[in-house]
Amino acid sequence: MKYSGSEIVIKLLENEGVEYISGIPGGFNLPLYDALYKSNIKHILARHEQGCGFIAQGISRSTNKVGVCFATSGPGVTNLLTAIADAKLDSIPLVAITGQVPLSAIGTDAFQEVDAYGLTIPITKHNFLIRNIHELFTVIPEAFKIALEGRPGPVLVDIPKNIQTEIIELEEFPNKNVKNNSFQRESLKGSTLLCIAELINNSKKPIIYAGGGIINSNASSNLYDLAKKNNIPVALSLMGLGAFPCDDDLCLGMLGMHGAPFTNYLLNEADLILALGVRFDDRATGNVEKFCPNASIIHIDIDPSEINKVKTSSLSMVANVNDFLEDILPHIEDKPRDTWNQRVTCYKEKYPLPTYNNELHPSNIIPYVGNKVPEDAIITSDVGQHQMWVAQRYPFKKAKSYLSSSGLGTMGFGLPVAIGAALSNKDKTIICFSGDGSILMNIQELATLADYNLNVKIIILNNHHLGLVRQQQQLFYSEHYIASHFISNPNFKIIAEGFGIQSCDLGCEENPLEKLEELLSINGPCLINVPIEETENVLPMVPPGKANIEMIGGEYLYD
Repeated sequence: MKYSGSEIVIKLLENEGVEYISGIPGGFNLPLYDALYKSNIKHILARHEQGCGFIAQGISRSTNKVGVCFATSGPGVTNLLTAIADAKLDSIPLVAITGQVPLSAIGTDAFQEVDAYGLTIPITKHNFLIRNIHELFTVIPEAFKIALEGRPGPVLVDIPKNIQTEIIELEEFPNKNVKNNSFQRESLKGSTLLCIAELINNSKKPIIYAGGGIINSNASSNLYDLAKKNNIPVALSLMGLGAFPCDDDLCLGMLGMHGAPFTNYLLNEADLILALGVRFDDRATGNVEKFCPNASIIHIDIDPSEINKVKTSSLSMVANVNDFLEDILPHIEDKPRDTWNQRVTCYKEKYPLPTYNNELHPSNIIPYVGNKVPEDAIITSDVGQHQMWVAQRYPFKKAKSYLSSSGLGTMGFGLPVAIGAALSNKDKTIICFSGDGSILMNIQELATLADYNLNVKIIILNNHHLGLVRQQQQLFYSEHYIASHFISNPNFKIIAEGFGIQSCDLGCEENPLEKLEELLSINGPCLINVPIEETENVLPMVPPGKANIEMIGGEYLYD
């Protein structure tokens, strides 16, 4: 039977169980689309290639699947780069398949030619330029394997148009290799594991510092068991939010630049930090030389390059975090730790997050939303003040419930990621918190949202500024405000309605919270504009170069 290169690609994607592909067609990937026409894979037509990449990320971040996106050559590829880089920094499995000019035209500055392979070397886990149609049979399955195994990440497959259109004859199409689910991993053994257990059991003031590795390895349950068995408080990175329930007495919430004062003060007192699936990001540690100065560090990570890269460990192990937790648990003692837990309670009461009276203040409206939607709702956010308010205030209780651009910090992330999450979680409510600066970065994806009538509620915290930029200019740049205030701002309610999406401006409502509750309860997409004070700051905040205990707004209660 005869198959074109494009038909081979689509059949191989079907073999991988791909349900959705987000993309935009163009001259150099049209053969792929022609083959996709006959497939059961559903195509999601985004309005910008960056949106394609983030829609695929939304699928991946909210499930255990690899997200897949298509783009054509030239500007299609370059528009996709930000989403690929974002996936690399946050360890998100993604397969991006791009069209390329024919092999004979590569290097001739042909129309829409760009070196996708070269451009993506530093921002992918691996990438491929297909030079022979037969390579597809190994490269496509390998791309999925690479994206998922070890530390997850993005893989790019660049396919020249002549490879897509080339025809070969096969006696039969290769079947997907069936995975051997009976594989038994080897238990982690040896003196290091026992020494780690001994250090944990003998510590007086231990704290678990948990990150995205907990979520990627589906280790939340084992993390909970370890924390409860040994009564160890748990601090979370931005990527780790949801890995440990926020309403548990042992939960310290997010640490770092915008962490609660009690969290940063307790970490400073700890005598042991059990770092699980984290990379000691500067936004989490502050001045790394002053981070947890009294503590021994135990670092567990699947990526050997992360060990001792930023913070020197007392003991470390390169391992899947879930495997480590399973194997360490039998060696961990049941301990009450009454004195340490009493100190945790005392600090939570003495050094809480600031409080505010205004019902529409982000610190009030965000938990209000959290209490009105189901516990399994998925929250996405863009980047800026609203992101930090969400991280501080939303009541996260489940893994994969918060999807945020943590490493790259990409504005425009929230809406397309929410679309991807909604596609793969049709039974769940999806909430996208954004800012008036961030939403405009990919606002064209409202058209995609309307196309599929997805249950996504977009809540824009609108302060007419690039809020976090303005805040830093106020605090660290002598109030030299430049390019952080929007001269004009659109009417987001009218814009949403123009896309065919129900909308509301809470600033025009007599009973805004009642209206918000009503809109959250309806099915389908909705955009809600929330006016907030233009000069509101997200506090506390650790100044650049300072230790986490040197917070601005760290010891005061605000009205």
